[in-house]
Amino acid sequence: MGKKRKSGKNGLDEAAGLDSDREKMIGQHIGYRYDVNLLPDYTRLTPYLKAYMEFMGWDDLNWLEDVHLGYEAGEPAIFDRNINGWVRIPKSLALPDNQQDRDMLARELLVRFQTSPNHPLKELNKAYRKF
Repeated sequence: MGKKRKSGKNGLDEAAGLDSDREKMIGQHIGYRYDVNLLPDYTRLTPYLKAYMEFMGWDDLNWLEDVHLGYEAGEPAIFDRNINGWVRIPKSLALPDNQQDRDMLARELLVRFQTSPNHPLKELNKAYRKF
């Protein structure tokens, strides 16, 4: 018989290799813990992201660090956790060759989409706002 598996406090299997408490909580690996190439290269910040970080008073990208350009149905896209879905990149937008530049562009586009009047959470805000 195989080795008996232990379950963590969230019911996640410790044998799955989820090492940190945060990984166990979210149920997935935090990629840049294992591959330093996934860490953002701050010399590649877009002007928009740089201004956004200054406006927000941030020293780093924090919640945007794990945002990367991906693909949905073969089309370049960014995953927006707030709507739990993919946001496709406009076909007219030329993508850079460098992965770090593509990821910075993805971060910028995600912030622009999340702060635009077209984001689905804007409608929820209007519908459920208390004040």
